[in-house]
Amino acid sequence: MRVPQVLISVGRRHVQYVNHTYGRTGTLWDGRYKSSLVQADAYLLLCQRYIELNPVRAGMVADPALYRWLSYRANALGEVDALLSAHPLYLGLGANDHFRRAAYRDLFSCALDEKPLAELRLALNQDQPVGNDRFYLEIEAMTGQRRELRKRGRPRKRDEPRSGKDFDQAELPL
Repeated sequence: MRVPQVLISVGRRHVQYVNHTYGRTGTLWDGRYKSSLVQADAYLLLCQRYIELNPVRAGMVADPALYRWLSYRANALGEVDALLSAHPLYLGLGANDHFRRAAYRDLFSCALDEKPLAELRLALNQDQPVGNDRFYLEIEAMTGQRRELRKRGRPRKRDEPRSGKDFDQAELPL
C-alpha cells in the first residue's frame, strides 16, 4: 500500500473511532487540507491574525483568548504551551516578554484590512504562496513553476465563447 492510501485508511479509521467514542457522526474536518508557503517577514503576522481570528469571525467566541486551540493565549497572554516555540518575528515585537505580549495584543485591536485578507484567502484556497512580487519571483525560480492565481472553475478553451451574448447574429447556426 502506498503512503497516501495508508494515510487515507488511518484517517477513516480515526474518524470512525472518534465518532463511535463520542457518539457523533460525520467528518472531523471541513474540506481538504490547505497550506501555502508564506513570506515570513512580510506576511507571517498577518497570517497569524487571520488564523487566530477565525473562531471570532465564525461566532464561536467573542475574543481569541477564549478559544483554547489557538496560540493567542501563549503569544498575547503568556500562557505556557510546550508545543509552541516563538518565531523570530514574534520575538522582535518587543525587548522582553511583557512588551512582546502587549505588542501582539495590539495587532488584534483593529480589524484586518479587506484587500490583504481577500488575497490571503485566495492564495490559501489555491495552494499559492503568500508574499510580495519579489518573493513570488524567487519561488518561481526555485520551483520552475509559475505562480498565478486562477479563477474558479474549468479553464475556458481558446475558441470557447464566454457566454451566449458573445455571438453575433451572423455566427448563429440557422
